[in-house]
Amino acid sequence: MNPQQHTTPDVRLGDRARGWSTVALVAGLVGVAAAFFLSTSRGDHGSRLQHAWLVSAMFFVSISVGALFFVVVQHLTRAGWSVVVRRVAELLAANVAIGALLLVPILIQVLRGDASLYPWVDHDAAAHDPLLAKKAVVLNGAFFAARCVVYLGTWILLSRWLLRRSVEQDGARDAAPTLALERRAAPAMIAFALTTCLAAFDLLMTLSPKWYSTIFGVYFFAGSVISFFATTILVLRFLQARGILRGTVGVEHYHDLGKFLFAFVFFWGYIAFSQFMLIWYADLPEETFWYRDRLAGTWTQVSYVLLFGHFVLPFAGLLSRHAKRNLGVLTFWAAWMLVMHALDLYWLVFPKIQPFGASITALDVAAFVGAGGLWAFGLLRTATRHSLVPIHDPRLHESMAFENL
Repeated sequence: MNPQQHTTPDVRLGDRARGWSTVALVAGLVGVAAAFFLSTSRGDHGSRLQHAWLVSAMFFVSISVGALFFVVVQHLTRAGWSVVVRRVAELLAANVAIGALLLVPILIQVLRGDASLYPWVDHDAAAHDPLLAKKAVVLNGAFFAARCVVYLGTWILLSRWLLRRSVEQDGARDAAPTLALERRAAPAMIAFALTTCLAAFDLLMTLSPKWYSTIFGVYFFAGSVISFFATTILVLRFLQARGILRGTVGVEHYHDLGKFLFAFVFFWGYIAFSQFMLIWYADLPEETFWYRDRLAGTWTQVSYVLLFGHFVLPFAGLLSRHAKRNLGVLTFWAAWMLVMHALDLYWLVFPKIQPFGASITALDVAAFVGAGGLWAFGLLRTATRHSLVPIHDPRLHESMAFENL
């Protein structure tokens, strides 16, 4: 198939993104400065800031991780429906490089021996704990940082390569770049699966180094994919409200994005229940303490909010065909799921330093705004250099004519 036979106009942000990127950068810098200022007045040696920054960084990293999964799956299955939304996903995935930069302060603190975030960093305390002493060969600063570099480096290389070859197809006269993407999608998926699960273990599960769950990586993966689909829906709605992609992305594409969002809401609920049920049924003290901490004080209410807000309500709200094709309803649930995903990460990280209850402070908000502003700035800078639609993709005609059954 000659890709030149099926094209759409080159859609770019151009000068429109300059103002947006300026706002994002200013918000990011102000947020970071405010978070540091608020941290200095707490007298906790930056412990609260580190936890808030980890939640914020992992929130935006998870969006890029979910986007990377989506892009690889589209090439692996040779999907046609998704071509007109795939470039947005490629840009979100490539922005994992900014997410990696957001995690650099965490790695620096670990290498400095600061145990405010990860208790196993304290070598003296770990040496007097038989269990942590046995895990020291893995849980040590240098090896931890090296593994994180591998995870983040793999994601950056994969996402940049996927975007580069896709952009190469924009100016190609045959389908060679697309065929190359399809041939390498399978090994890319294997690399993605391994690094995502291991990264979740290292960056989040080792906050409680005596606890373990073999499906925790899948739990993080499910939340990441939810955050990606929710973000994509909101980004597309934002662009179309400003006259961009109006004639390209239609209700049929939103319908499929809504179906994927609904599917992973259910999948997240299944994984969350499976993890809880197996630990509850076994009733082993070395496993149950993690959930006991999240059912203490007001954490009980947060747990119930996640049960109903992250699963029950969106499951019911997205179940019907009408909800997925009504853009107002779909936009609401996309925004809702992003809030729930942020709360889920907060629930994973903060009980360690707030054992008796949840409380969101101005520092937490400032850290989130700071990380989000910097992440959005990087995304906009990359997006301005490329068309928002793969204009010469060989399956573009299929995507433009796509209809749900």
